[in-house]
Amino acid sequence: MALERCAGFTRPRAPLEQYGTPAVVAARLLYHAHLKGDIGGKRVLDLGCGTGVLACGASLLGAAEVMGLDVDSGAIGTARENAALLGADVTFITGDVSDDTLFPVFCPCDTVVMNPPFGAQKRHADRPFIDRSLACAQVVYGIFNAGTRPFLDAYIRGRASVDEAIACSFPLKRSFSHHTRDRMEIPVEIVRIIQK
Repeated sequence: MALERCAGFTRPRAPLEQYGTPAVVAARLLYHAHLKGDIGGKRVLDLGCGTGVLACGASLLGAAEVMGLDVDSGAIGTARENAALLGADVTFITGDVSDDTLFPVFCPCDTVVMNPPFGAQKRHADRPFIDRSLACAQVVYGIFNAGTRPFLDAYIRGRASVDEAIACSFPLKRSFSHHTRDRMEIPVEIVRIIQK
């Protein structure tokens, strides 16, 4: 319920696939990660944090340290406001997931949480997030389009494996001019990836 109080994107950018992570999906991912022992007392990184819903939730569940990274400074501003509203202790930084100079600050960490772009606007937009997450943590939780699993399994083969996948629905409100419906339910999977 706390995550439902978080503000979303004020000016979402379609090329970045800025769809706010719904509180219900964020809570499901975070609660599952918490039950697996991957949040409480851990160092957690939210890659492509957007407005900070996953990062704030990790802090509220007792992570020892939480950091969030996003390329959009406006989204980072909203994320900071959301953290203040919830009393979440999160360090937010504006930067690109591909910028190697930023990651000595973040890595290594125990757990990465992320809702990466699905690649609807830019093909393979999720790959830099997958690569960076595996470079930073032994355990990764991500939200991926349902049906992505064969790609994901092949892409991480030899580096990591999908340990679990939980099917759920991602309620998406009309945000961009190319959307034709007011609301759409996108089938997604919350995936837990572990290093080999």
